[in-house]
Amino acid sequence: MSQRRLSMAPLALLLGACATPPAPVDPLLAGISLHAPPADVISAQRLDGQRLDKSNDLQVTPGEHELLVRYQYDSRQGSGLFGEPRRVVCELRLRYAHFQAGRHYRLEARPLALKAQGWLYGAERDEPLARAEVLRCRPF
Repeated sequence: MSQRRLSMAPLALLLGACATPPAPVDPLLAGISLHAPPADVISAQRLDGQRLDKSNDLQVTPGEHELLVRYQYDSRQGSGLFGEPRRVVCELRLRYAHFQAGRHYRLEARPLALKAQGWLYGAERDEPLARAEVLRCRPF
């Protein structure tokens, strides 16, 4: 096998992992999966005020819900190009009133300098359905 083909193998595996379909959703519930860039960490903390077990795949009843999420990432902002990265921890709150039974939703978080942003998408991922509110971000 050529060196080029070997170097492409990890990339193909990584891209394949990103394209895996979401877990099946109970037809009476709505599924929500959490996603962030590969080096980052995202976890659900609370759903409608109730503490969660930090799962990244949730199922909720149809209707309105509030989800509190913890998002961690490394930022080189302010430390120079070759400086040590700073770990930033953000708390995001998503409120969405239109979860539908049998549908899958995707909450994506991304870094934005020393802040973060989060967007809720439907299964098609064509247009954002809601934007998460950034409650706070701090160096960790």
